[in-house]
Amino acid sequence: MTAARRTLLLTGAAGAVGGMMRELLPEHGWDLRLLDVVPVPGEPDAITLDLGDPEGAAALREAVRGVDGVLHLAGISLESTFEKILRANVQGTYHLYEAARAEGVRRIVFASSNHAVGFTPRPEPGEPLVPADTPHRPDTFYGLSKCFGEDLADLYWHKHGVETVSVRIGSCYPEPTTVRMLSLWLSPGDAARLFDAALTAPDVGHTVVYGSSANTRAWWDLSSARALGYAPRDDSEPYAARLVAEEGELSRDDPEHTHLGGPFCVNPPIWPR
Repeated sequence: MTAARRTLLLTGAAGAVGGMMRELLPEHGWDLRLLDVVPVPGEPDAITLDLGDPEGAAALREAVRGVDGVLHLAGISLESTFEKILRANVQGTYHLYEAARAEGVRRIVFASSNHAVGFTPRPEPGEPLVPADTPHRPDTFYGLSKCFGEDLADLYWHKHGVETVSVRIGSCYPEPTTVRMLSLWLSPGDAARLFDAALTAPDVGHTVVYGSSANTRAWWDLSSARALGYAPRDDSEPYAARLVAEEGELSRDDPEHTHLGGPFCVNPPIWPR
């Protein structure tokens, strides 16, 4: 018997991670409804909507109506001014949760970030991995907005019964590009497996997990993600020799390598728009 297809609202569908998920999530049984603040290339049926605009409430309710889940990737993914972060990441996430509550959507996967805990010291080899219940230590306004999103998810679970898995995504790229990324890398294939597990696992309430592959040099404890049924298949180690030869190993003497947030703690990259 063929399993029934399910409908997923994918916000941020025009972004880098959104583009990869557009290709991979249908293989896991998801029919995608796409949404972004800009047109999605090659997708004329995609919804163009600014989630931060309160005037878009009716259109947003229509966008979430009837879906089986939401993967919320939309928003600013680097540092920016507080005002821009407030509109895109704080107000936009609130508007999405309100629409989901009003339309009876029961499951959201929220793209959180390691930058919600960016000022947590990174572990050295042999030290305990960083657990998912690590207190919020945001490294930027961007990281602060991810703390808000996690707390908003907790509120909507306890008050309205909307379940969320908040995924503290590391670096989701086709392959790692820096030595630091060897510890944080989330391959596109593992990202799709993790998001699918987060969307389908029973009784998640509000669960916080880290989003990385099964990296030999991992900094994070993936046990809460594995408890959802996530079984990562990839490891960044095959890329390590080349990257270490180019950059050298991470040093505690470099302030960009002291904490989980890396350069976000001292010189964060700025959102270009």
